[in-house]
Order: sequence, then structure tokens, then C-alpha cells
Amino acid sequence: MNLKIVGTDFLYSIRSWTRSRGTVFWSLLFPVMLILLFGAIFSGMGESKYTLYVQDLDNTDMSHSLVTILNKTNVLNIKNVTKNDDITKYIKDNNIKNLIVIPEGYENDITRSFSDPSAKVNITYYFDPTETQTNQILRSVISSVLEGLNMQLTQGKTIIGLTEQSTVTENFGFIDFFIPGMIGFTIMQQSIYGSIERNTKFRKDGILRKLLTTPITRSEWILAKMLFMLFLAFISTSVAIGVGVLAFGIKVNINLLTIIIVIATSFLFSGIGMIIGRFVKEEETADMAAGAISFPMMFLAGTFFAVESMPSIIQIIARALPLYYVNEGLRNAMIYMNQTEALINGGIVLIFAAIFFIAGVILTKWKED
Repeated sequence: MNLKIVGTDFLYSIRSWTRSRGTVFWSLLFPVMLILLFGAIFSGMGESKYTLYVQDLDNTDMSHSLVTILNKTNVLNIKNVTKNDDITKYIKDNNIKNLIVIPEGYENDITRSFSDPSAKVNITYYFDPTETQTNQILRSVISSVLEGLNMQLTQGKTIIGLTEQSTVTENFGFIDFFIPGMIGFTIMQQSIYGSIERNTKFRKDGILRKLLTTPITRSEWILAKMLFMLFLAFISTSVAIGVGVLAFGIKVNINLLTIIIVIATSFLFSGIGMIIGRFVKEEETADMAAGAISFPMMFLAGTFFAVESMPSIIQIIARALPLYYVNEGLRNAMIYMNQTEALINGGIVLIFAAIFFIAGVILTKWKED
């Protein structure tokens, strides 16, 4: 082995890397961004508060005491629901993720248990199956509080129990809720990187300049490429759903809202890709810039982790990201069948799509500056 040749090639690679300011910038920014973002997420996990809605149908001293104890855990942010609200309708209309119902007769049953060993009372915990991590934490907190009350009242005998009920009426598993997030993420990756290929690789290879000598206009070329990206979006969506159905038996609902959100998502992230490709010239640098934008968005926007389980500042950031509304829109349209929430999130996706796609089209040029 000729070490001189190895050393020379190594030094040449370093000089070539340092000549591209964009490559150096994104190479250094990418790990810094990830450390700051994910450090903020995971370092604050134990300090987050989780919203828990409470409907107290008993409205007695003992039921008030239970709510007070839950509130003093410093983990829960308690929000009260009035006795007059139909709980099933309230959960659906307000998209409630976690709620407990203290039944009427709660205090009476506890008092009766002192003389009647068979007397018991159950608190009902309504939960969203998609929020796996949040559910584990809330279930643990609520169970611990009830165990403490049982120990205090009867030295360990269980008189206050906990029953659970999903806020989704159908029997969905985690994979059912995971698929919509993966669909949004896949379309994002395909659209961003596909647009970057058009605007950097084609420019570098001189293809864009050659198009100036052909009858095709810029708008026709962009539309043709967009239709191809949209075709890929529908293919990836169909494959994801098909694999989920065949391999895991998922239950999803395909409707007009789902199709509209998929179309808007393709246009949205294609526009972002066109913008990146306009300002980042080198193909390698453009890929790193796309990764620095799409990779953190993948984790922050609720594709894998529940946004509600993140620190409050990260939740604010998440709700400023387009992918968050794509994920929520697809889940509400395909899983929850909550048309109101699907329309709201779908509308926000359409607004993002209009802004970024129009900006991308305007900024895309065939000529070099």
C-alpha cells in the first residue's frame, strides 16, 4: 500500500470539501441542529405536563379530593368537563385524547365499602390508542394515585378500580395510526428530493439550459414533473396501505378528504424542494440541506412520537411545521373519521401547499444567475 497516494488523496478530498462553502455549512449545521432539537425533546420529557380532562359526576368531597390529588402530582394539567355534557359526543367534538369520568355514587360506594366488603367503584379512563407513550405515563400516574387512596382507605384492599375505554370506537392497533404518518413522511421525502433533482442535477448537467432551445415552456415542464411526483405519491400511499392491510390487517378509510390531502402534500413539499434547489447550487449540498429540513421534521411533527408528550416549546415548534398538519389530517380522515378536524388540518395543508408551491414555481429558473 502506497501511503503517499492515500495521504495525497485524503488531502485533496479535504481541500475539495472546504472549497464548497455550502457543503461545509450544511455538514456542520446538520448535527448541531439535531443535537439541539432532540436534546430539547428528550431532556424535557420528564418535566412535561399532560392534559387530562375530568368529568366529575359525583360532585362530592371525596370526588373533589381525587381531582385535587391528581392535580398535585405536577404531571397533569386538569381540565374539568361539566356534568351535563354527553361524554362520548364531547370527546368526538373536541378531539379529546385523555379523560377520566368519576361516576355518580363514588363517595357513597366508598363509604358503603367499610361495612360491605363487596362494595367497589370504578373510575373510567378514556384514552386515544395512538398516543402510546402518553397513555403509559397517564395510566401509571392515575393507577398510582388510586393505589395510594386504596392504601389510605382500606390498607391495600381495592375498592377504587380503573376501567379503560378507547376514544376510538373501532378496534385499531398502533400500526393503523402509524401508517398515516409514514404516508406523509414518504411523500415529503419523495417530493423534496425529487424537486431538488430537477433543480440541481439537471442544472449541473446542462439539461435546463438545453430545454431553452425546445418548444416546451417552463410552466409545462414544471406541471409535467409535478404530475409525475403526484403519481409517485399515490403509488407510495397505495403500497403503504396495501402492505399494512396484508401484513398487519390495518383498518383505514379512503375518502375524498384523504385524496385531497395527499395531492396537497405532494405540491407542498415539491414547492419546498424547488425553493431549496433554487438557492443551493451543488447537488451534494442540496441533499444535505433537504435532510436538515426533512429529518428533524419527521420526528417533531408527530410521525413516530406523540406531540403532546414533548415539552411545550417543542409542541409550539411542531405546530408550525407543515408535516404536523399532514399527519393529523390523514389520521383524522383515515382513522378517526373526524371530518371536522380533517377539514381543518386539510385546509391548513392546502394553505401551506399554495404558499410553498407558488413560491417554488416563481423561483425556479432555467438560466443561471
